[in-house]
Amino acid sequence: MEVSTQTAETVRTGVEALIDNIRSVISIDYTKLQHLVAAHIAGGHVLLADSHGVGKTSLARALAGSIRWKERDVAPGSNGDRPTPGVQMEDFSRVQCTVDLLPQDILGYNRMSGVGGELSFNKGPIFSHFVLCDEINLLTPKTQGSFFQAMEEQEVSVEGRTYRLNDPFFIIATMNLKGAHLFPLPAPQLDRFMIQLSMGYPPMESEKEIVAQHGRTDSWSGFAPVVPADSLLEWKEMVDEVYIADEVIHYIVGCVRATREHADVMTGASPRTGVKVSRLARALSLIRGETFVTVDTVKEIFSAAVTHRLAMKSSAQNPSDVIDDVLKTVPVEAVGRR
Repeated sequence: MEVSTQTAETVRTGVEALIDNIRSVISIDYTKLQHLVAAHIAGGHVLLADSHGVGKTSLARALAGSIRWKERDVAPGSNGDRPTPGVQMEDFSRVQCTVDLLPQDILGYNRMSGVGGELSFNKGPIFSHFVLCDEINLLTPKTQGSFFQAMEEQEVSVEGRTYRLNDPFFIIATMNLKGAHLFPLPAPQLDRFMIQLSMGYPPMESEKEIVAQHGRTDSWSGFAPVVPADSLLEWKEMVDEVYIADEVIHYIVGCVRATREHADVMTGASPRTGVKVSRLARALSLIRGETFVTVDTVKEIFSAAVTHRLAMKSSAQNPSDVIDDVLKTVPVEAVGRR
């Protein structure tokens, strides 16, 4: 069953309300925010890689706070610096990464309880619908590995037992590009992020607005959830109903395979990448009120979905240049009319 034009238009209206709510407190490019929301709806995870102080954490909290997780959500009061009002731990949790954080600090641990000394599992912050992993590259490789199973299989294993995570389950991680005591993210973990985005520094006028707005204690006053969590689940289910032609799939696969053949690339994009690109393109089309995927949509999101997955032969080489070459050289077959 394919999504109808009317249904897609309804999704577009809902997502516009979500985006407008986020932009009421965060200065960010509209298209980048569309990509972020599309990744969320597509069931992927997002890596925000940027410099210090550009609003990565505030963006993540604004997205989480725009979702009405349960009926207990309430509008914020006078505490203007609280961007996720009424959101409980099982809905939203934040992991502030440091070099001494251990896997059990994220996943949870067994502890003795009761008179009989029975073991009970104490859930970690990973057991939330929305997990903000702040400054993920401060974690040691051992602790970074605790995210692998959760991000790919939506479950975690602790001391021989497997626990299912919440649905929806979404990780948004921030990563500083410069600083001391930073650990590079391993390739398998990077491959589990659907997209990597960079907010960048704002234009002069936008930066003046940021200083004026966030210099006050009430900068988040009036901020409240606008989209029910049930709507997110419905939109997520609709993604597979967005039509994608065989010719567009052929183009996606051709581009993915071309990254492996590029002279500057040591390890190109995995087959998983094509799946992620296809689903992200469908989600982006849906939230824009479209019922099918175009090649232009694939080209638009290809860099954000693929750049972080490439291992270059030299640190002096830029993965973005590889993506530019691929998009210029891979031929586009004529897509037949539906």
